[in-house]
Amino acid sequence: MEERFAVVGGGIVGLAVARELLGRRPGADVVVLEREDRLAAHQTGHNSGVVHAGIYYKPGSLKAQLCARGRDLMKEYAAHHGVPLRECGKLVVAIDEAELGRFEALHLTASANGVPGLRRIGAEEIPDIEPAAQGIAALHSPYTAITDFVAIAQAMGRDIEASGGRIRLSTEVTGVRRSAGCVEVLTAAETVAVDRLVLCGGLESDRLGRMVGGPPSPRIVPFRGEYMQVAAAKQELVRGMVYPVPDPRYPFLGVHFTRRVGGGLEVGPNAFLALSRRAYGRASFDVRDALATAAWPGFWRFAGEHWRTGIAEARGVLSRRAYMRTAQRYVPAIGPDDVARAGLGLRAQALGRDGALVDDFVIDSYDGITSVRNAPSPAATSSLAIAEHIVDAMDLGAGR
Repeated sequence: MEERFAVVGGGIVGLAVARELLGRRPGADVVVLEREDRLAAHQTGHNSGVVHAGIYYKPGSLKAQLCARGRDLMKEYAAHHGVPLRECGKLVVAIDEAELGRFEALHLTASANGVPGLRRIGAEEIPDIEPAAQGIAALHSPYTAITDFVAIAQAMGRDIEASGGRIRLSTEVTGVRRSAGCVEVLTAAETVAVDRLVLCGGLESDRLGRMVGGPPSPRIVPFRGEYMQVAAAKQELVRGMVYPVPDPRYPFLGVHFTRRVGGGLEVGPNAFLALSRRAYGRASFDVRDALATAAWPGFWRFAGEHWRTGIAEARGVLSRRAYMRTAQRYVPAIGPDDVARAGLGLRAQALGRDGALVDDFVIDSYDGITSVRNAPSPAATSSLAIAEHIVDAMDLGAGR
C-alpha cells in the first residue's frame, strides 16, 4: 500500500517539505492543503527576498544550522530552475561607539556560524562597498543574496505536481482526528486520510498545533512590517544591502536598505503589532485575531517591558519622516521626500506565556504528526534544509 502524506500550508516551508517527501518516497501519495487561492500568499510572498548568510543566529541553534545548509541549497535550487538570485552583499553598520559592544558580539556570532567571506571593516572602507553609507565600523557579508521567493515557491509547486503530488488551494483545514492506523484531516469538502501529517501553518501555526493536541505555548502574536520604496532617482545609491546592528532583545533586524532582485530599492520593514493574521491593509482588523492576542498573558508581559519601543514604532507607522529618521543615519542622502509607502508583510512571531520572544525554530513531532510551531526569518532561506530536517526525523530513508 502506498504511503500517504498531507502537508498543511502552501508557503515555501510546506512546499519544500512536500517536495522532499516525494524525493524520498517516489510514488507516495502527497497532498498539500492551502487555505488561500494561491501559493506563497502570506510570509513567503511578503518578505524582502533576502537569502541570509547566517550572521545573526545563536551558534548551534536550529536557525544557525539550517540557515547555513539552506543558503547553499537555495542557491543551487534557484540556479537549476532559472530563478534570479544575486549575491549583492550586505553591510551591517555600527553608527556610534554605543553600538560597538553589540557589534563585536555580532561579529563573534557570525564568525562562529562560518558566514562565508565575512570581513570586519573600518569607517574608511565603507564607501568602497557602499559609497552613500556611513558608520564607524561594519561587517561585510559579500555572499548575502537576494531572490524572488514567490518564484521559488511556484517552482517547488511545479516540482511537486511533476512528481505526482497534488496541491489543493482554497482548502482550509477545520479539524484533525486520529483514527485506527491513520490521521484524518478534515476540510469543508472532504476528509483526507493519511499516514503522516506535517503542519506548516505560519501565521496559523499555533492554532493548528493546538488542533492536534500540541502544547498551548508558544502562541503566535502577529507583527506587521511596512516597507518604503525609494524613488528611481536615488535607487542606485545603495548597491546591495545596508543594515543596522540589531538589538539582541528583539528578533527584528531593524529598518534597513535592500535591493530587490527585480530592480528597485526598499527601506524596511519596521515592526508593529498587527490586529489581523490575514489582511495586509494598514488599518486591517480581525476580531478573532485581536482577541487571541489580548487573551495571551505573554503579550501583556512583553508589552509591559517594551512599551517604549512600541511607541517609537508607532511614530514610524504614522509618520514617513519618523520612519526614515533612523534609516537616514546609515544612508543620509535618502530622506522622507525620496520614498513612498510600498508593501506590508506579516511576521508570525511566537511568544511564550512569560512574554519571552521565541527566537529559534520550534518543530514538534508526535504520533505521526509534525508541527512547525515557529519558523520566522530565515525560514525562506532555510526552507529546503528545514524540509530535510523534518523528513530526516520521519526516518524515511536516504535523501535525494
